[in-house]
Amino acid sequence: MNDSALTPERILDAAEEVLRRYGLAKATVVDVARFLEVSHGTIYRHFPSKVALRDAVAERWLHRVSTPFSSDRRRTGVPPVERLRRWFEQLITLKRQKVLDEPELFATYSAIAQEARGVVQAHIDQLVRQVAAIVESGISSNEFRVTDPQVAAKAIFQATVRFHHPAHASEWSDPDIDMDFAEVWRLILAGLVVG
Repeated sequence: MNDSALTPERILDAAEEVLRRYGLAKATVVDVARFLEVSHGTIYRHFPSKVALRDAVAERWLHRVSTPFSSDRRRTGVPPVERLRRWFEQLITLKRQKVLDEPELFATYSAIAQEARGVVQAHIDQLVRQVAAIVESGISSNEFRVTDPQVAAKAIFQATVRFHHPAHASEWSDPDIDMDFAEVWRLILAGLVVG
């Protein structure tokens, strides 16, 4: 490949392909460079270290997870309680699909995410802000009785973590998982909704 045609996006595409084909152990800068048929120095011009490359891969992957939710949070005509439930159901479904469709790749990305704590925290913060926007709309319409949307959003996110955090992926095949979520959701609504 021509070095001048190499972009960070192309490097990330290659890193993902190397991860998909060979797993985390083979996703070194040298292996990505070999895949792209360039020198590893060329990769370092875009990403100063293996850690920076892995962080960028994790950030890109997590961005794909959070992007579908950002457009849904201000949907008009749908009550905030319904938007909130749909938001969490969509998050849960998306995470489960990633585990079921490509379990090895999901495990690889989960391992990378464990190393990229700052990237993961930024992702969580973004998701909580999206939830807070929905909660804020429920407060504005007098449907929710909480006073601080950010605090409420963080609490709701943490209360549902079993259903969407990769650390709990082994529990997602439990036949009662949907019933468990319904019960947790009922308790969340009892504390959130006016009346």
